[in-house]
Amino acid sequence: MITDRDYIVIQPHVSEFPEPMILKAGDRVSVGERYDGPEGWPDWYLCSAPDQQAGFVPDQILDRHADGFATMREDFTNRELSVAEGEVLTGERQLNGWLWATRCSDGASGWVPLDNIRATAPRMTHDTQKSL
Repeated sequence: MITDRDYIVIQPHVSEFPEPMILKAGDRVSVGERYDGPEGWPDWYLCSAPDQQAGFVPDQILDRHADGFATMREDFTNRELSVAEGEVLTGERQLNGWLWATRCSDGASGWVPLDNIRATAPRMTHDTQKSL
């Protein structure tokens, strides 16, 4: 069985959000403009919540309301992971041009742009290796 995939960083990334949003399922957020940068990351919206710095949230986890607000469908943080070339990451979830990943060397987790990483061979469980 193929599990989480490993990635190698091919281009450094430095987080631009030192104070990430930490949201829980059911939290209400104000939804602002859609991200429209040259990178082409679709469907990230600038959201704000009480007592937190505004940040981008993927549209897929917003339950939007007609009044410009939304309810979070799941827990979410927009924490970005600063990475250096050559570091190895384990990827857990891809959304809109980003990967939620954990750095293998220290266990730190956060979002990394897909353009900055390259997938390595899939990691296999012990059971899969026996059947090969």
